[in-house]
Amino acid sequence: MNATRRDMLRMGLLAGAALVIPIRVDALPASTPRKKRDLKPAPDPERFRHRQWISIDATGKVTLVVHKSEMGQGVRTSLPMILAEELEADWTKVEVVQAEPGPDFPDMGTSGSDAVESSWLPLRQAGASARVLLIEAAARAWGVPASSCRAESGSVRHDASGRGVPFGSLVAAASRLPVPAEAPLKSPADFRLIGSRVRRIDGPAIVAGAAVYGLDVRVPGMLRAAIARCPVPGGRAVSCDASAAKKIAGVREVVEVPSGIAVVAEDTWTAFAGRDALRIVWDEGGNATHDTATYWSRLETAFEKDAHVTRSEGDARGALEDSGVKRIDAEYRFPFQAHATVETMNATAVVSPGRAEIWAGTQSPNGLQARVAKLLAIPASSVRVHVPLLGGGFGRRIGYDYAIEAVEVARAVGRPVQVVWSRQDDMRHDLYQPASITRLSGGVDARGRVAGWWHRLSTFHLTLFGPLDVNDPDTWADSPWGGLDNPYAIPALRVEYAVQSSPVPTGAWRAVDYPPTVFARESFVDELAFAAGRDPVDLRRELLAGPNPTIGKRVIDRSRILRVLDLAAEKSAWGSALPAASGQRRGRGIACNIYHGRTVAAQVAEVTVSADGRVKVDRIVCAFDCGRVINRAGLESQIESGIIWGLAPSLFTRITFRAGRVEQGTYRDFPVPRLPDSPRIEIHLVEGADRPSGAGEQPVPPVAPAIANAVFAATGRRVRTLPIRPEDLIA
Repeated sequence: MNATRRDMLRMGLLAGAALVIPIRVDALPASTPRKKRDLKPAPDPERFRHRQWISIDATGKVTLVVHKSEMGQGVRTSLPMILAEELEADWTKVEVVQAEPGPDFPDMGTSGSDAVESSWLPLRQAGASARVLLIEAAARAWGVPASSCRAESGSVRHDASGRGVPFGSLVAAASRLPVPAEAPLKSPADFRLIGSRVRRIDGPAIVAGAAVYGLDVRVPGMLRAAIARCPVPGGRAVSCDASAAKKIAGVREVVEVPSGIAVVAEDTWTAFAGRDALRIVWDEGGNATHDTATYWSRLETAFEKDAHVTRSEGDARGALEDSGVKRIDAEYRFPFQAHATVETMNATAVVSPGRAEIWAGTQSPNGLQARVAKLLAIPASSVRVHVPLLGGGFGRRIGYDYAIEAVEVARAVGRPVQVVWSRQDDMRHDLYQPASITRLSGGVDARGRVAGWWHRLSTFHLTLFGPLDVNDPDTWADSPWGGLDNPYAIPALRVEYAVQSSPVPTGAWRAVDYPPTVFARESFVDELAFAAGRDPVDLRRELLAGPNPTIGKRVIDRSRILRVLDLAAEKSAWGSALPAASGQRRGRGIACNIYHGRTVAAQVAEVTVSADGRVKVDRIVCAFDCGRVINRAGLESQIESGIIWGLAPSLFTRITFRAGRVEQGTYRDFPVPRLPDSPRIEIHLVEGADRPSGAGEQPVPPVAPAIANAVFAATGRRVRTLPIRPEDLIA
């Protein structure tokens, strides 16, 4: 295999005497996204090459080193499924090992819903290469042509003679053969594992409580720490009286770190108690007088001075001023949102001279490694990062501020330290989804056709990716998602984007730009349909006719959108009357979206609105096309998860500010959906292209507009601000 000495050491550590196969992977040049555009799947899965490893040992066990973070999306099941399918492995003998960042794994970033998409071809090629080697080894042993042998369920068979041999017996011979430059891939028609329903590999351990999340990490001699942070973003401590904290039994030290004052104790509860006993004088900075109204005002002002045209086709303004066109204007608002992951932020660190070791549930292991190396002025090779399971990511854990805190505290006290955030810490020091305002103007002509469309979005920059640079073309590239890539055929269309430096920390939130823009866009399509006296589905069908447009580097396949639109309408019995409910109003609404020109979704929501304005979502029918389905059970779980996520900002959640402070602190005042709030969800999959695309974020954007359109159908009242407020819908 032309392996180096270093390669041989790694092979030995991984699998002992084993067949080890190099994997070609899609690696982005930067391991942590530095700009919002890097959250998107890379367009060319063969652009970069990198060596990663699978191994098969003498028992026939297949081990895959998984280079993506597992945060509930099932990636540690779907990726080995791809490998096992192409290899023809025995699924019961497939295991996974979590990778660590380093030369062998320079890009472990998990974001943009691209883990499966970017790994699809490399894993298939690796599996095919291993299969070819095993077949060749068996054929040579039997003295028959390799073309007369086949692999099946963890063994190689020669049908003519009835002979068979398990993979484990072949690995020694196969490991001496040269790895083929190209190996034939299986025909999708022959897939047996891909597309089936497979239980998660780590499911039993999670259910039994044996799985290791960040909060489960234990290191010998470990202390716990809680950090007091300024309640106003950008503030700092002026003075701190720690005398009361130090009198609490179990408190070991109080140290200052860049993010605040850390109390280090023997256990987490004592660390929190000591933190609460600190008497700190804060310089709250310039944000101390700001509240939610201040931030809305900033966004309103931005329309007039900072709008940047990102798409212009035809004369939209002129079309809207035509005397024969009925013009509609609407403004939609989407508030700040928190991630509110079930597992709060936490990390464990050990810092010693010239070395650091970190345990952190992170979506950016390589970025964390590089940042710690720079912080401690040591080589990246001297920083080891372990990635346990993530108790929710949703983009929050692309940032790794909590892990840097653990390193800072561990360095200060000279002991292993686990930093744990309370629920209030997590809610009030998040990297928030920024608030946004969308202003839409549209016109319909006398024949009920859409004549013009003017889309303007004002929002805050994502601080996760550094300061706002209005002179950087990438600031405007592809933005706003859902506005720039509006899939509808409109003769005159203009899109403007006004982005402001954010006064509070902001970051990637599940589906990033799409939820607010698609909420506005799909609600507005219904507004235009109503103004034209058209059925919302029929108007969308008309707007999806014609050739597929190319927007930037994306080709928008309107036929795929139309397919899921029609399927959702059919399965929901669109156009039929909903059963009446005494004293309540019922309605049905629809919305659709194409995500980065890849995954397509359409959803129909059925709602019941009570006399006092409370909205209950009874049913959501989702038609979904993400290309090739890997694990049907996992995909359906992802779609259900995305729909429930989208339900939260539609009906329940928002972040507000008073005197610079976040007002919400727990699930009590940030009430995520519970079981009684969850609708009946029906999923209908359309298998399109041979390769898969993302499914983690893609179900989210259509949820809010489908619900809002259903509320209008039930009540005749438009929803333009989320979450939906009962007082606006009282009969």
